[in-house]
Amino acid sequence: MKKLLLIITAYIFCSSLTAQILFVTKGKIEFEKKVNLHAHLENDIFSQAIMKTVPKFKTTYFDLYFDQGKTLYKPGKETIDPVKIPDWVLGPANDNVVYTDVNQQLNVAQKTIFDATYIIEDSTRKLDWKITTETRNIAGFECRKATAIIMDSVFVVAFYTDQILTTGGPESFNGLPGMILGLAIPRLHATWYATKLQVIELKPEELAIPKKGKKMTQKDLSVKLKDAMKNWGKEGERNMWQSAL
Repeated sequence: MKKLLLIITAYIFCSSLTAQILFVTKGKIEFEKKVNLHAHLENDIFSQAIMKTVPKFKTTYFDLYFDQGKTLYKPGKETIDPVKIPDWVLGPANDNVVYTDVNQQLNVAQKTIFDATYIIEDSTRKLDWKITTETRNIAGFECRKATAIIMDSVFVVAFYTDQILTTGGPESFNGLPGMILGLAIPRLHATWYATKLQVIELKPEELAIPKKGKKMTQKDLSVKLKDAMKNWGKEGERNMWQSAL
C-alpha cells in the first residue's frame, strides 16, 4: 500500500510539473541576436579592408517580458566588441524597445535611427504566416516553423511554440498561435534565437510603454527614410528593411 501511495504521489507531482511546463503564461525570455556583418559589405577593395578590422558576426542580447497578451522587448545584457564597429556597418535601429498589446492590437516601438530617436505607434503587424510541419527544439521547447513576407519581398522564417500562451516574439513580430522563439531574416543576414526562459512575476516597469522620442507612424518614417536614402543603393535598401523591423 505504501509503495502504491508513493507511485500515486509521484504521478501527481509529475503531472503538475508537466502542466506548468506546457502552459507558460508569464515570464522573461532572453534572445541572442546574431548578424553577419561581412555579408553586408560590397566585394570591393574598400569593403575588404573594412572586413579586416571588424568581426564577421555581431552578437547582442535582448530580453522579452510577457504577461497576458502584453510583451516588452528591449536590450538585455551588454556585450563588448573588441574593436569599434562603424555605425554605417551596423546600420540603424539596433537597440529597439518594442511594446505590444495583442488584445488591443497596439504596437509601440522606440527606434534610434542614426542621430534621431522615434516612437513608432501603430497597430500590430499583420502577416500572412504559412505554418509548416517542420519542427525545431529551441531553449527546451518544441517549435514549429512558419514563413512570411514583409515589405513586399523580404522573406522571414519563424519558429514558435504553443507552450507559451502569449502570441508575441522579438522586435514587432507576432501573429502566430504561440510565442516566437526563433526568427531568421536571410536578406538581413540576421537571426534571433531564444537562449533561456525564466518563469517570473513581472514588475510594472518591465511592461512599460516606451515614451522617449519623436512620435511617428511606420508609414511616415518609411517615407522620410526613403527620401533621405534614395541614392544609397543596396545600403539604403538594407537600412529601410532594418528600420521597419
